[in-house]
Amino acid sequence: MKEIITILIIAIALSMDTFSLSLGIGTCNLPKKKMFLFSIIVGIMHFLMPLIGNFVGDKLITLFTINSNFLLGIILIYLSITMLIDLLKQEEKLINLKVLNMFLFAFGVSIDSFSTGLGLQAITNNMIPTVMIFSLTSFCFTYLGLLIGKYANKLLGKYTTAFGAILLIIIGLHHLCK
Repeated sequence: MKEIITILIIAIALSMDTFSLSLGIGTCNLPKKKMFLFSIIVGIMHFLMPLIGNFVGDKLITLFTINSNFLLGIILIYLSITMLIDLLKQEEKLINLKVLNMFLFAFGVSIDSFSTGLGLQAITNNMIPTVMIFSLTSFCFTYLGLLIGKYANKLLGKYTTAFGAILLIIIGLHHLCK
């Protein structure tokens, strides 16, 4: 019982950045199909990255120093600039978040899952159920963030997209400076 509570707490912690960043992206007024696809991609990455982290383990850490904050900062700033450019080009149209950008976002927010996977065996030997919980939790948090962002966009219009992009830039710069 203690193990499952620990895993749930880790899953929620890993999904919080996904939720907050999805709020900003949700302001892009994505269609429901794209929101669902986006959430699935994030969920899949939160499934794969801890497994890869667990598999690779200490060998990769001794070869490379991965600065996940810097990488996430670059990805967020790139996505923010793309959002702002799309906002300026398409006044009333839906902003087209490409699948490549979805994968970049998912990769950026799942780097912490990779590092969690490095030490996951200290908590549990049940890897597949554990990463399934991580995946499902991140899927739910991503979709919820996108829905709330979309609702805010309906209330406040294109200003929420600009606010979301600026928020992502600020968060990206924060990660670059860590």
